Amino acid sequence: MTLTLRNPLAETLAAGHLGLALIVQKTTCVDIAVAAPGCGFDALSIDLEHSVIPEAAAAQICLAALHSGITPLVRVPAHDAHYANRMLDAGALGVIAPHVESAEEARAIVAACKFAPRGTRSATYTWPHFGYRAHDAVAARAALDAATTVVVMLESPRAIERADEIAALPGVDIVHVGAVDLCDALGIPGWIDDARAIACFERVIAACKANGKVAGIGGVAGRPDVARRVVAMGARFLTAGIDWDLMLGAARQRVAALRELHP
Repeated sequence: MTLTLRNPLAETLAAGHLGLALIVQKTTCVDIAVAAPGCGFDALSIDLEHSVIPEAAAAQICLAALHSGITPLVRVPAHDAHYANRMLDAGALGVIAPHVESAEEARAIVAACKFAPRGTRSATYTWPHFGYRAHDAVAARAALDAATTVVVMLESPRAIERADEIAALPGVDIVHVGAVDLCDALGIPGWIDDARAIACFERVIAACKANGKVAGIGGVAGRPDVARRVVAMGARFLTAGIDWDLMLGAARQRVAALRELHP
């Protein structure tokens, strides 16, 4: 028996296109999962590291995303395998692990996301991905393994130095540079166009190309010049912005336009 699950982000990347994710930090209602595909996003990055979104709300967003044609990814707050396990069981189709510093840490993340013999993910009886219907255990685990995207974030100079060995690990799908924290660690906060930051992007992208992995860059979407540059370099996954920031940006534009109507 063979089961399959759709992962729209994985399909976009497999076709050689650019994958775009909306970071969810403030929204706790399922509407975001229904609305985001219509905006052109391939994935949601539900951020449990930098927000106080409850896991139960994140799970509801994941469930809605499964039925809305968009990939629900969850950025877990720590590397503890239980965080990944709970969110994957609740409907996520991938985990984003922040602050990965070594191949050993990346290997542990992969293990938490994959079933035996590839990993150590704990198994339950039924999953929302299959409408909570019971299926052959081997087929269900194989389908979940195949559809689960593992994203590791490199956010320090030490991590960047180990990009090659991290990108070489089986099971890692996307090696994603957290540009904001990286620039802080480099002593150039906010200077994402600094030569030192660009050199880090180049190193990670080269490591991904050499190992057949997808390179991601976060924190550059607000700078079209930098975003254009990293995509030209070979980055194929970008976080396109934070829900709250995008709403405020659009609100400011609308207010400015309306103010101009009355001198």
